[in-house]
Amino acid sequence: MSSEYKKKSVLITGGCGMIGSNLVKRLVKEGWDVSVADDLWRGKVEYLYDDQGKAVIDLEKDFHKADLRDINACERVIGKTDYIIHLAARVAGIEYVFKNQRDIFRSNNLINSNVFHAAGKAGRDRIKGIIYVGTACSFPSTRQDNLDPEPLREEELFPAYPESSYGWSKLMGQLELDYLNKEAGIPCCTLILHNAYGAPTDYGDRSQVIPALIRKAVRYPDEGYTVLGNGKQERAFIHVDDVTEAFVLALDKGWGKGCIQIGPSYSTSISKVVDMIIGISGKKIEAHFDSSKPEGNMARCADYSKAREILGWEPRVGLEEGLSRCYKWIEKRIESAERKQNA
Repeated sequence: MSSEYKKKSVLITGGCGMIGSNLVKRLVKEGWDVSVADDLWRGKVEYLYDDQGKAVIDLEKDFHKADLRDINACERVIGKTDYIIHLAARVAGIEYVFKNQRDIFRSNNLINSNVFHAAGKAGRDRIKGIIYVGTACSFPSTRQDNLDPEPLREEELFPAYPESSYGWSKLMGQLELDYLNKEAGIPCCTLILHNAYGAPTDYGDRSQVIPALIRKAVRYPDEGYTVLGNGKQERAFIHVDDVTEAFVLALDKGWGKGCIQIGPSYSTSISKVVDMIIGISGKKIEAHFDSSKPEGNMARCADYSKAREILGWEPRVGLEEGLSRCYKWIEKRIESAERKQNA
């Protein structure tokens, strides 16, 4: 990071989630003055603690429990820092998403519009830049409907045809941010993330595929090993450490460059992820694939040449290494919870 951006202040919305908490810790180490806004729908304040059990920010001063669907809550927290990294969103595993399309669409549009409205009121003199998180779910479903996918390119977002309300809501936020940039002159950047995973993470009923599969492996045979779908669907999984690095680079180099994809150029099937997790577990687990459950798009991966050329970014953490790290984190927490329950 260039010296120009050090010792500046940044608000991270959704800062108690997986990506947000890792980013908070990284930017604190980089010398940033960091504050967090989170409604704790999935995130946890404890994720803002270091390995010694000490909060990495001043929680009384710099943590704001705020439901950003409320414009008043937005205006209380937006405009007090130089930069905003806007991660806050309603997002969960595929089964939850497809059962709650209307609420996800409404919630994310409210969150995004309120944040950008409050930033516009604060103005360019106060807000030096906003980084928004887009999603690969916003790409047209017609580009994700076969198992031999060509890597997606940023210019393929339109004509738009996302599969889910989540993809639509995040795309609407991306459009509104562009309008904010044009009308208010606030520098902006959108990072389009593929399937991020890592720790800390929600591994409960609303969790995404990797933490859900790891939880089932850790708890097996007390919990059955059911996989949603037939396992053939593929995703471009990206470890949270690589995602965090992309945000740090974007704070320095991403302004005014449009949207930038963050993800690997290859996809991995869910069945292969299942095999890798079972191997890491060391257990003899028989997976059951439930084709009656939602599977989502068939496959997708990223042409990340724009990220490489503009940010100097490349994915570094291999999938097996990342899965092993995540497995150990979830296993430790489940075992700790079970010891407390049995004490």
